[in-house]
Amino acid sequence: MLEFLDSSGTLVFAISGALTAIYKKLDLFGVYCIAFVTALGGGTVRDVMIGRTPVGWMQDMNYIYIITFGFVLSIVFNRYLDRLRISMFLFDSIGLGVFTLIGLEKGIQYGLNPLICIILGTITATFGGVIRDILCNEIPVLFRKEIYATLCIAGGILFFGLKELQLQQEFISLTVALFIISFRLIAFKYNWGLPVGTIFVKK
Repeated sequence: MLEFLDSSGTLVFAISGALTAIYKKLDLFGVYCIAFVTALGGGTVRDVMIGRTPVGWMQDMNYIYIITFGFVLSIVFNRYLDRLRISMFLFDSIGLGVFTLIGLEKGIQYGLNPLICIILGTITATFGGVIRDILCNEIPVLFRKEIYATLCIAGGILFFGLKELQLQQEFISLTVALFIISFRLIAFKYNWGLPVGTIFVKK
């Protein structure tokens, strides 16, 4: 199931990146590049940091196929996909939860401190979007009001808290993923967010 969700998250992030590039009126090569870095940027940064080389997508061609499929879908059906932005937000939230778990698990596999594992989980889930936004000349969503990376951190803390209770791994993963996904959807619905920088500026 985790592998299936990983593939689904990769596809959705690739489509998200491609649509962003289309709206920025990039050429086809630019659209593919943005789709690629959105889907795999976070995992690549994580693998380089922990010394896992060649990085994951270089050892599994399925990632390339999935991203190419997402790229083609975005080009052919971009007008219809634009009408599915709410659904895309849902799948993007699912990807956020799943990729956070994948980053946490990679850190555990390498015997790293729980705090470092949480950082890796956050990087895996968010840095693809950061790279996408920078290349598209946008302020990354990671640094804006929307609750995003904070959820990954909270999910990581919950993950290790549940591990201390010696619960089954499947239950822990499902609980953490549902926490991240549900809280992001609720935060979006009620427009919750972190304080913006202007509150610190004297008027």
